[in-house]
Amino acid sequence: MFDAPRYWLRNAHVPLSLIVGGSNWVTGKRPADNLLLVDIEIEAGMIAAITAAGAFSSYSVPSIDLNQGIVWPCLVDMHTHLDKGHMWERAPNPNGLFETALKVVKRDASKRWTAEDVYRRIEFGLKCSYAHGTKAIRTHIDSAGKLGPMSFEVFDELRSVWADRIDLQAVALVTLDNYLKRNGKKIANLVAEKGGVLGGVAFMNPDIEPQIDRTFELAKERELDLDFHVDENDDPDSQCLKLVAEAAIKHKFKGRITCGHCCSLAVQPEAAVKTTIKLLKKAGIGVVSLPMCNLYLQGRTPKQTPSWRGVTLLHELKAAGVPVAIASDNCRDPFFGFGDHDGLEVFNQSARIAHLDRPYGDWVNAITSTPADLMGLPGVGRIGVGLPADLVLFKARHFSELLSRSQHDRIVLRDGVAIDTTLPDYAELDDLLS
Repeated sequence: MFDAPRYWLRNAHVPLSLIVGGSNWVTGKRPADNLLLVDIEIEAGMIAAITAAGAFSSYSVPSIDLNQGIVWPCLVDMHTHLDKGHMWERAPNPNGLFETALKVVKRDASKRWTAEDVYRRIEFGLKCSYAHGTKAIRTHIDSAGKLGPMSFEVFDELRSVWADRIDLQAVALVTLDNYLKRNGKKIANLVAEKGGVLGGVAFMNPDIEPQIDRTFELAKERELDLDFHVDENDDPDSQCLKLVAEAAIKHKFKGRITCGHCCSLAVQPEAAVKTTIKLLKKAGIGVVSLPMCNLYLQGRTPKQTPSWRGVTLLHELKAAGVPVAIASDNCRDPFFGFGDHDGLEVFNQSARIAHLDRPYGDWVNAITSTPADLMGLPGVGRIGVGLPADLVLFKARHFSELLSRSQHDRIVLRDGVAIDTTLPDYAELDDLLS
């Protein structure tokens, strides 16, 4: 049925906030959990029409009754580390600490990261993402020393191979002090050559302000967007997020800026929080939170129960008009020993960790349309007439059903055709892990 040139999906529950122009659909009381019951016409791989469910008494072309099952657009995972992925069995983190993860990755990279190794582990992650229903991914690429040129070449090849399935973006990942060195220009030039995003890890140190300034200068000279890791800790004095926002305003930066993690914002005094959020809004900076990985790493002390969740102030940021996204971050590597590149799992866990419910409202946008906008992909992560029929179909009819089971039986449509959602076998990487 899904390979017919024209057909209807009937009785589909679609989040109102993900329907292009959806706000015009409701004039009175909003539907429960913002799920609107609609029929969707698909023709030649595109969405041809969206109507209220039951608008037609009969259909002249094949139709599929979804029995109120939820339909999402394909997902957007805008903060990942695909080059580190799926190395846990050969490089586990013995105590789960952030500092240990840094050492383990550095050691493994120096010994094992060849072009073939990185290619195959990244592609394994892409296979998982695609099968789960992901349409766009941004990955941070370790770029210090010889790793940058090698890994960006691998990424460039994979981006070409996967161009018809996943929109891929790469961000250079180094500590910002690198941009004050001679090698800084080489990194920025490499990013520009590969059409990437300039980025790095910002942490408090005596030179943090000149480091941030130089990063902005390099990005402006090459017309690059920026994506920072900031304040991934529970130190209230860690305020790199604020410094990035101030720099964006000072430099009158016109490109897109995203800041990831921003954990320390949650433990800062209210006055400091308000100041930072106001600056973020003025600078037009988006924030991406990584609830699963931060829950795993933050507040970890051996043999002690963690006392905080490590998640930034999602509700407060969103209420102030700051674009907020959620993403998967690391997957089966020393920074996070779990994960399967599944955007639904990210939303599921985030809803529980950060209370993205009661009401669910438009929080589903945080894993779909909002990260798409932050990545500059306006036609991705939403459902609208004239857009590709890239959809994820769930049997679950309500959020309580959607988030209570794995939804392993979901159907993923790309250009209106159901894809094979079989996940890759872990054994594919066995020879790399021995």
